[in-house]
Amino acid sequence: MTNDLQAIGRRVAELRAITGISPESVARELRLPADQYLRYERGEDDIPVGVLMQLADQFGVELTALLTGDEPRLHEFSVTRRGRGVQVDRRADYDYEAIAFNFADKKCEPFLVTVEPGAPEPGRNAHPGQEFDYMLDGSMRILIGSHEVVLDEGDCVYFDAAQPHAMQALGDGPARFLAVIV
Repeated sequence: MTNDLQAIGRRVAELRAITGISPESVARELRLPADQYLRYERGEDDIPVGVLMQLADQFGVELTALLTGDEPRLHEFSVTRRGRGVQVDRRADYDYEAIAFNFADKKCEPFLVTVEPGAPEPGRNAHPGQEFDYMLDGSMRILIGSHEVVLDEGDCVYFDAAQPHAMQALGDGPARFLAVIV
């Protein structure tokens, strides 16, 4: 499954309008300039996953509702087959796949993330909550605040996601990891 940047922006704008909140108020809550937030609503800029999660929380919907327009329906368990998650194409250098998109009332958001090699120095991202990353394939450098850690297959890291962080694949192949955001 893939998503459309402009469709996500329209859903965000619609939820904001329904709740009667001004763009400036939402931007302030997200700690973003109002013009940046409005570019997200218009589908002109990719919305970082952390911002999408904050928006879902602010509007009282599941992340899946923003990504697909559908609310999750499953309550006992959810199976996502290989390659059938919701693609979250937020950043050119990262490929996110939401893998529990159809489970309602999640306590965390798990993603399969692929970082391609050869990308320039990554831009840092920060979002509320905590993050757990478990390396499945390859090797990557992760920057967390003022720290730098290299992770190889089988390694993991747990951190405060409010710390600015970024990942960069090392070597010739992509780095694949399971990211769980709590």
